[in-house]
Amino acid sequence: MQVEALNNMNNRGMVARKKISHYIPLLFIGIGLIIIGFVAIKLISYGSSSTRDYSVIPAKVSFPAPELILEDLNGNKVSLADFRQQILLINNWAIWCPPCKAEMPTLERYFMDHRDQGFALLGINAGDPLDQVSGFVNDYVITFPVLLDPHNTAMAAFNNDNLPNSYVIDRDGNVVLAWTGPINREMLEKYVTPLLEQ
Repeated sequence: MQVEALNNMNNRGMVARKKISHYIPLLFIGIGLIIIGFVAIKLISYGSSSTRDYSVIPAKVSFPAPELILEDLNGNKVSLADFRQQILLINNWAIWCPPCKAEMPTLERYFMDHRDQGFALLGINAGDPLDQVSGFVNDYVITFPVLLDPHNTAMAAFNNDNLPNSYVIDRDGNVVLAWTGPINREMLEKYVTPLLEQ
């Protein structure tokens, strides 16, 4: 009797251990899925917050500014050479380009804050009609000069057909910084402001 009872207890113990061992992998899978979910949430929230302030880092370059003459919204001819002795930021943009639109308020604020330090900014619109560009300038309250470039002359001159793209020209007429992609305030302060202080 005792032997039979011990055998029954051993059998029950083995069954219980088999049931437990059956659930252990499922437990680890569940814990793993929870960890993966937590990491995914963190990455998604990090990505969404970082894209709000996303900016490419400018490349340091060195070449003479192209000879470029375009018309402003009033039909006046404007040349890059008119801005010698200033630090000039050229921003090529278009109305249909979301990152171009997103960076406009940043460019406007930076221009307003630094224009008294010898800083100039030219927004060169890539091919949009005059009435649409004028409407955009009014809607976004842009005070820096905007030039029309119906034939994409500026993009050809800088050999860059991606938008937005921006270039900084120093006081001697040399292109010293180049961006392809959006710019945030931090990058402007880090790379352009020191040029104003020289």
